[in-house]
Amino acid sequence: QFKRWVQGFPKQNIDFINNNTICYPCGNYIIFINVETGKRTFLSCKQGKVGAMKTYSPFQVVAFSDRRLKPSIYIFNFPELTRKVKLKGHAQLDYTLLEFSHCGTYLASYSAVPEYELTLWNWEGNVILCSRSQPGVEVSQMTFNPMTWTQMCLSSASALTVWNIERCDKDYHLKPKPVILPEEDGTSTYETDGMFSYPEFKDNIYGATLIISSIAGLVGVEAETFKPKDDMHPLLHPTVHCWNAANEIYVGCEEGQILLVNGENQFVTILTRHADVPQGKTLLKTSYTVKRHFDVQEPVGNVIFSPNYQLLLIVTIKGSIYTYNFDKESTIETILDASAGNIQAIDFITPGNKYCMSITMLGEFYIWLLEDGSHVSKLHLRTEVNDMACCPSSHSVAVGTNAGYIQFLDVTNTKFPQVVHKVLLTHSAIQHVCYDQNGQYLITGTSDGYIFFLNAKPSQSFKVLGFTEVSNNIIQISIVSNPELQLLEVMVDSFFYPNLIDPDICSDERGRIKDNIIKRKLYEINHPLTSAIFSFVGDEFYGFCGHVPYICSYHIPQKDDKPVVLDPKIKMQSKHFGTGKLYLSAHGKWLASIAKDGILSIRHVENLETFAQIQSHSYQGQGIQSMAFSFDGHFILVNGREDGSLVCLSWNNYNFLFLQIRKDAEMENLAKKFLWNILKEECWDSMNIKGQGLKAFHIPLEVKNFPMKNRTPEELEELNSVLQMKNFQAIDLKLQKEIVDVHLTESMTSKPLEEEEEEEEEVVKSEDNLSFNLLGSLFLNFGIQMGMLTSQLELYTRDEKINQIILLKDIIYRIKTIFNNEFYAAFQQKKLEIKRVKEKNVRIREIIRDLQLGEEVWEPNIEDCEKPAIVLKVEDSEIKCEKYLTPWEKEQAAKAAALELERQLLRDDDRRRGLMDMMHGVLEIKKEDILKMEIPLPEFAKSKIDAIWTEEERKQFKEYEKKVKELNDEKEKYKKALEAELKKIQGSIQEATQTFDDNLKKLFERKVEADMVVYQEELQIINLIFSLLLDEELNTRELGLNNSLERKQAEKVIITVFCTEMPHVVDRGFKKELAELCSQHVEILYRLFRRRPRHKAHVESNSPFSIRLESDRLKKDHFSKIMEAMDELDKPEHMPEGLEPSAWKYFCAARRTKLENEHKVKQKAAGLLEIQGFLQRRIEEDEKIQMDIDKIFQEIYTLQRDKTNHQTDLTIQIILKQGQVETENFHFMLEFTDCVLVSRNIIEELNNIIRVQGQRKIASMLENKKYHKGIIQIDWEHKKMVMEMEDLNKKAWDIQKLFFSKAHQRYLKEQDYDLMIGNQTSLMEQTIAVLDKKHKRDMETYAQLFKKLKRTVSQKDTANYILSCNLHEELVCITERKYICHKIAPKLTWEIIAKQRYEAVLQQQKLIDISKEQYEQISILQAEVERLRMKTFPALIQM
Repeated sequence: QFKRWVQGFPKQNIDFINNNTICYPCGNYIIFINVETGKRTFLSCKQGKVGAMKTYSPFQVVAFSDRRLKPSIYIFNFPELTRKVKLKGHAQLDYTLLEFSHCGTYLASYSAVPEYELTLWNWEGNVILCSRSQPGVEVSQMTFNPMTWTQMCLSSASALTVWNIERCDKDYHLKPKPVILPEEDGTSTYETDGMFSYPEFKDNIYGATLIISSIAGLVGVEAETFKPKDDMHPLLHPTVHCWNAANEIYVGCEEGQILLVNGENQFVTILTRHADVPQGKTLLKTSYTVKRHFDVQEPVGNVIFSPNYQLLLIVTIKGSIYTYNFDKESTIETILDASAGNIQAIDFITPGNKYCMSITMLGEFYIWLLEDGSHVSKLHLRTEVNDMACCPSSHSVAVGTNAGYIQFLDVTNTKFPQVVHKVLLTHSAIQHVCYDQNGQYLITGTSDGYIFFLNAKPSQSFKVLGFTEVSNNIIQISIVSNPELQLLEVMVDSFFYPNLIDPDICSDERGRIKDNIIKRKLYEINHPLTSAIFSFVGDEFYGFCGHVPYICSYHIPQKDDKPVVLDPKIKMQSKHFGTGKLYLSAHGKWLASIAKDGILSIRHVENLETFAQIQSHSYQGQGIQSMAFSFDGHFILVNGREDGSLVCLSWNNYNFLFLQIRKDAEMENLAKKFLWNILKEECWDSMNIKGQGLKAFHIPLEVKNFPMKNRTPEELEELNSVLQMKNFQAIDLKLQKEIVDVHLTESMTSKPLEEEEEEEEEVVKSEDNLSFNLLGSLFLNFGIQMGMLTSQLELYTRDEKINQIILLKDIIYRIKTIFNNEFYAAFQQKKLEIKRVKEKNVRIREIIRDLQLGEEVWEPNIEDCEKPAIVLKVEDSEIKCEKYLTPWEKEQAAKAAALELERQLLRDDDRRRGLMDMMHGVLEIKKEDILKMEIPLPEFAKSKIDAIWTEEERKQFKEYEKKVKELNDEKEKYKKALEAELKKIQGSIQEATQTFDDNLKKLFERKVEADMVVYQEELQIINLIFSLLLDEELNTRELGLNNSLERKQAEKVIITVFCTEMPHVVDRGFKKELAELCSQHVEILYRLFRRRPRHKAHVESNSPFSIRLESDRLKKDHFSKIMEAMDELDKPEHMPEGLEPSAWKYFCAARRTKLENEHKVKQKAAGLLEIQGFLQRRIEEDEKIQMDIDKIFQEIYTLQRDKTNHQTDLTIQIILKQGQVETENFHFMLEFTDCVLVSRNIIEELNNIIRVQGQRKIASMLENKKYHKGIIQIDWEHKKMVMEMEDLNKKAWDIQKLFFSKAHQRYLKEQDYDLMIGNQTSLMEQTIAVLDKKHKRDMETYAQLFKKLKRTVSQKDTANYILSCNLHEELVCITERKYICHKIAPKLTWEIIAKQRYEAVLQQQKLIDISKEQYEQISILQAEVERLRMKTFPALIQM
C-alpha cells in the first residue's frame, strides 16, 4: 500500500525552498508546488502530523518536526527528498517553531510544554550549541537578525524578547533581554523586582508581610520572576514582527499599533502616521509612498518574498496562494484557490475510474484528476452542504444541502460541471445522500427523521417516489438492492429496516409511502453503535460500537417476530479510539473502518480480521472525516476532519499477516474486583467506627456519631514520644525548682497563718481560672485532664507547636471516643427498646385480633442510616440482569444447595409434628377462646314457630337465652379486660420510647457540645498550623534569598575567574629571507609579494540584507577562492626574467605562507575582538551582581528581624463568657499594636519574688538600724548646730545688706496687697485686650492698604509697561534725532542746557544716597547707645 497523491491547502506556515518552489505542511504531509510549472510533490511524515516547518533556500533544505512523544527534527534535501540529518533534542511533546539563520549554519528550535526551551543547533554537525528554558512562555514567532546571526527575536501574544547569542571561542551563551511593552493606552510601564516587591498594603496582625512568591513556596529561579496578578496591567499584544537592515524590529500589535524596537537597547517607539499625531505630543513620524497595490478579495494572512526578491507570495487566511512578479506587469497569478471550509464529502465519478470529487461545507465543489491529483474544475454552489454521492449508473451527482434541497450536478464534462436540477424535499437539513448499488434509487435522510426515496434516473427527472418517518437522529443509511427479488433493504440508525419497495405504486396522495409497501423491523442491540452497514447480500450487518472498542457483525433473523435483542455473531476489537465509521467495498469483500485516531483499517468481512492498516491522518486533526472505495477497489480516497487534506491511496492486493486480538473479560472483571477491594479497604475497612445515625422514635431528631479511623502506628509512636518527652520535661522542671528554691521563711517576718492560707487559696483559684480561660476550649467538661499540654503563652519553637498539635489531636480523638461510647450505649438501648416493643407487640396483635379492631400495630425498626453496612449489601431486587457464574462458582452453588437440603431434613421435630396432629398445636383451651364461643340454637327453634312450642320447649328456650346472656356478659367483661391491657401495654411502650427520645435529646446536646469542643481544638490546631505555615514561609523566603545569593555569588565567581583567565592574542611578525638576491629582483619580487588576487565585483542583489556580516562558511569559501587565484599568480609566466626557478618557488611558498598567516591573523583578531567584547559584558554583569548581592544581604537582615519578632508574637485562643454588654459610648480600644500579652503566672511569680526580697530587705534594715541609730543621732545634732550657725550668720548679713525699696514700703502700707496686685493684673489684661483690638484693626487697615498697594503696583506696572513702550519709541526718536544732530556740525544751545541739567540731577541723586547712608548709620549708633544704657539700668549702690 502506498500514497498516490495528497491535496490540501495551507493551514499553517508556508515558505520558499528555492526561487520557484513553495512548500507548506498539510496534515501528515509537506506539499511542494512549483509556482511556474504547477508540479506537485509531497513528503510524508511517517510519525504522524507535521509540527513546525522551516526552509533554507540557499541549501534547498526543509526542516520539520513530528508531533509525537519525544519528537525529532528532520532535515530533508529538495528535490531528492532524502533525509540529510535527524536532530534529537530535549523536547518531550512538540516543537512549535523552527528557524534557520541567514548564514545557514545555525538552526533554532523552540519546544512547547513542558520545557519551553530555545535551542541553538549546528544542524550539519548534529550538535546542540546552547539552550535556554523559559517555563510557561509560549512563542508565536521566532526570527534571526538578517544582519548577524548573534541576535534573535521571539514574540508571543503577551511578550517580546530579544536574545543575544554570545560566543567565546567554542562556548555559546543565550542572553535574553525582554522588551518592556507599552500599555494599551500607549503609556510606558515599569517592571518591579519579584524578589523585593512587597504588597502596598501591609497587615502585621497575622505576622510579617511576605511577598507572594514566598507564600507560594517558591525558592528557585521562579521566585525571582514571579509576578502577582494585581501588578499585571493590560499591555499591547504583539502579533508579528520583522527586522530591518538597521538592527531594528518592526512589531505589529493586535490593537493596531506598530512599534519600532531598537535591537541594542530595546527602546520602544510607537510609530504613528503624521495625520494621527495628537497636538502637544511629539512622536516618530513616518512617511511612505504606495508604489503598487492590488486586491485579492480575501483577508491576507501572510506575505513572503522569494529568495531573489523578484516574486511576492500572498497567502490568505482561507489558504489561497497568489504570486506577484515585480519584473512583469502588475498582475496576480493564482497558485491555489482554497476552499472556504473543510472537506465535507468525497466520492469517485462513476462510471469510470479517472476522476474523483470533493465538496466543502460551504458548497465548493472540486473535481480532481485521479492520476496525479491535479485540479480539473471548480463549481461554487453557494449553499451549505452536508453530504454528496455519485450515481453508479450515470454521470450525475446528488448533493444534500442544509436548506432541504437536493441539487443534481452533471459531471459528464468534468471541466465544466453544472447544476441541472434542484428538488426541495423539506425545510430541514438533508444530512445523508446515498444510491443503491445499481444506481436505480436515491435515498436521503433529513435531520428531523424523514427518509425520502427518489428515482435516480435523469430521464425520469429524478422523480420523488415518497417518504417515510423514522427516528429523529439518523446516524447512517445503508442500502442493499436485489433486482431479482425486486427487494431494496434500507437500514437507518442501525435499528430500522424497510425491506420492500415497489417503484410503481408506493405512496399516497401526500407522498407518504404506504404501510403495505414498506415492511419495518426493529431490533435492539446491547451496545450503542456509531455506524452500521449492510453486508453485500443483506443477511447480516456490521456495527461500530460507540461505548466499547469493538466492531461486531450481527445476523438478521428472517422471521417476522416482535422486537428482539440481537447478539453479536463476531466480536472483534477495533483498535481505534473515538467514534468511528464503517464502509464496505463495491465487491463486498472488504470492510473499512475509520475513527478520530486517523487510522484507516481494511478488514475481511468473513472474520473481521485486519489485513491492511495505514495512518493517513493524525488524531491532532480529529482524525478521518470520510472515505470512499473506487469501483475496482484499487483506489481509496480519505479526507481529514480538520487538517484539510485529501489523500488518494493506490494499493495492490498483497497478503498480510492477520492480527489476532481478543479481549479477556475475566481479566477485566478481576481488575474491577481488585479496584473494589482497594476502595473498600481504604474507605470502609480502615474505619474503626463507621458513620452511623441514631433517630428518635416520635420526633424528627437524628444524632450522628463521629466516624473514626484507627490511629496508625506512626501516629501512636509520635504521641508516645511526645508524652514521654513531656514527662521528662516535667521531672526536669520539678528538680530544678527543688534545687533553686531556697527556704527563706526563717529570716522573714512571719505572717499570721490564716492570712497565708487565704493568699494561697486566692493564688490557686486565680491560677485555675487563668488556666481554664487560656486553654482555649472546654474539653475539661468531658473529664479530660490538661495532661501535658503546653500553655499557649509558651509556644515559641517549631517543635513545641508540633507537639502541641499532636496533643490536641489526641484530645479530639478522646472526645470523639467518649461521645461514640455514649452513642453506642444509646444505640444498644434503642435496640433493647425495639426488642421489648416487638415482644409487647405480639400480645397487642393478639388483643387486636381478638377484639377485631383492625388497627395497625406500630412497630419500630432499625433505620437504614443506623445500619451503615447496608450500603455494601446488594439486594437481589437491585440486580436487573442475570448473574454470570463461572463453572467453579456453579459447582460451589450446587454443593451449598445440597447441604442446605440435608440440613432441613435433619431438622425434623417429632414432638411438634405429633402436637399438631393430635391437638392442632394447642395443649389447653385459652381464655381468648371465650370470644369465639357460641351457644347453639335449639333445633325446634329453627324448624317451628314460637306459637306452636310446647312447655318443655319454652323452658329450653329460656335456658338458652339465659346462657346466651351470661356468655355475652362474660364476653363483655373479657373485652374490657383486653382493652385495659391494650392501653397499659401501649402506655408502657409510649413511656419507654418517650424516655429514649428524651435521652436522645440529651445526647444531641452532648453532640453539639462535643462538636463545639472539637471545633475549638481544631481552631487551635489551625492557628498553630498557620503559625507553622508562616514559619515555613519565612524559612522559604530566607531559603529563596540564600539561593539567590548563592546563585549571584556563583555567577560572580564564574565571571571573576573568567575575567582573570582571559586569554590574549599575541601578534606575530613575519621574516623576509630574500636579502641574497640582487636589488632589481628584490624590488620586483617585493611588488609581487604585495600583490593580491583581485576580487570579483559585487553582484547587485534585490535583497535589502545583502550587505551583512559574513559567516564562517562564507569566509572559508572566500579564502579558498583567493587561494585558487594565487595558483594563477604562482605560474612560471609571472616569474621575472633572470630569476632562478628555485628562488621563484621559494618566493611563491613565502608569499602563500604570508597570505595564510594574514588570514590567520585576521581570524585571531576577530576572535580577540569577540572575546574582549564578551569580557566587557561580563565585567558589567559582575558589577550588577555585586549590587544585587548587597541588596540581598540587606533583605536577609530585615527578614531575620521579622522572623525573631514572629517567634515572640504568639496567637492565643481565649474562652469568653457569652452574653451582652451594654455601654454608654462605643469608644472601644481596637488597636493593640503597642500592647504585650503576658501570662499571669509570670507576674505572680515575679510578685512573690519581689515580696520575699522586700521582706529580706526590711529585716536587714531593722538589724542595721540598731547599730547605726546612735551615730545617726549624733550626726544629725551636729548638722543641726552647723545649720543654725549658718542661719544666724546669714541673718546678720541680710540685716547689714537690707535694701528697702518703694515696693517694700508699699507692701507694708497696704492692708490687702494681693487685692492690689489683682487690680493691677486686671488693668494690664484690659490694656493688653485693647492693644490686641488695636493691633487687629491695624492689621486690617494694613491689609486693605496692602491690597490697595497691590492694585497700585499693578496699575504702576501697567503704566510702566506703557511708559517703557513709549520710552522705547522716544529712544528711537532720540536716536534718530541724535543721528540727525550728529550730522549737523554746530551744537545747539538747548542741547548744552539739557546736558547741564542732567548733570545737576545726577549730583542731587548722589547726595540723596549719601544722606540715606548716613541716616542709617546714625540709627544704628542710637540703637547701640540705648542698648548700653539699658544694660546698666538700674544702678545698685552699696549701702
